[in-house]
Amino acid sequence: MCEAAGYTRGAFYSNFDSLDELFFALYTERSELLAHHVAAGLTHPPTDISELVAQAVQALMVDRDWILVSTDFRLYAARNPKVAAALRAHRDRLRDALAASLTPAIDRSGLPTSLQTPDGLARAVMAIHDGATTELLLDNDPAQFSSWLADLLTALLDHPHQTRTS
Repeated sequence: MCEAAGYTRGAFYSNFDSLDELFFALYTERSELLAHHVAAGLTHPPTDISELVAQAVQALMVDRDWILVSTDFRLYAARNPKVAAALRAHRDRLRDALAASLTPAIDRSGLPTSLQTPDGLARAVMAIHDGATTELLLDNDPAQFSSWLADLLTALLDHPHQTRTS
């Protein structure tokens, strides 16, 4: 890929002080793109949950190579407190962007109390996505990933309008 962009591998890597810096540059780019796609998909509020879920699944699709890289980096961060703190800060920004997009589009009144806040709902969506991507790594079946992600998001968002006491 470096050659396709007109760089030697060494020239490309010389733009970053460390692999951590390179990863965070990629993570920021992908997170901003993801947040943009979610926000764009929700610009015109969907008429029903299935339409919302279809838009979310489209926005949340990722490629297997990125999943491998980000999974390796999360494991690395889990063993390095400074890197973990930096990764948490990046994920917090992504979660804030998702929360801002999801909040006006979803009736949270029937959700468990912990999911009624914008942050709680965004955390749930991110957790579902993270779990589904693990399955994609193991199965390498993008169609199944999309279907499963849609089912999980529907289970989260298509709730009866009643008050729960969780």
